[in-house]
Amino acid sequence: RRSMKLPPDSLISDRKLKEYLLSPRVEDDKSGFLAIAGYTLNHWRELEADLRNLIAATDADLTRSTAYGDMYEVKGSLVGPNGKTLHIITVWVRLKANNETRFVTLVPDKEAAR
Repeated sequence: RRSMKLPPDSLISDRKLKEYLLSPRVEDDKSGFLAIAGYTLNHWRELEADLRNLIAATDADLTRSTAYGDMYEVKGSLVGPNGKTLHIITVWVRLKANNETRFVTLVPDKEAAR
């Protein structure tokens, strides 16, 4: 299992944060989980900054390779705008086409939360 630091300029799409993670959804809703720590649409830039700090401080583990690219996970915790801590697993892809690294999603880290 390979570990590495993700590039500091990894792409984190504004749309992914605002329209996917921080907006209530019928399926795969993450907004309620993120709101526990005070991450709301008004705080999307803080979420982006905290994700960048996480990848700067923590190694990414290669989880699988696909035709599209290599998938990585970075586990850690975020301290939200209200001071509460969330234990998360972030998922990233390094695209084979152009070597660009992109944020895919985050999920609660149920193991660390115990």
